[in-house]
Amino acid sequence: MELFASIRRDARVHGLSIRALARRHRVARRTVRQALAAAEPPERKPPKRRAPKLGQLKSVIDQMLLSDLDAPRKQRHTAQRVFDRLVYEHRAVISYSTVRQYVNGWTWTV
Repeated sequence: MELFASIRRDARVHGLSIRALARRHRVARRTVRQALAAAEPPERKPPKRRAPKLGQLKSVIDQMLLSDLDAPRKQRHTAQRVFDRLVYEHRAVISYSTVRQYVNGWTWTV
């Protein structure tokens, strides 16, 4: 925010070119153009990532979690337990964090 303000101020007061402003503030020329176009920097967009290895196992995970809906709270599958079962029973080569994110998102969608 302060960087954008100083870039805009220098462009207005000193009349510097985009290249000179980039050199002075040690940023890319694209950043200078963004600063001159708007007073605030654009919001960052988090990349949407896919989990291709999980695609084949989603139905298996869904079955595990659906069966847990009737089970007592202490006997339900945790993300770690789901991961362990996938590795042991299905010989899945998948990361724990991928399984954890899917299980976490699943509880909100069902």
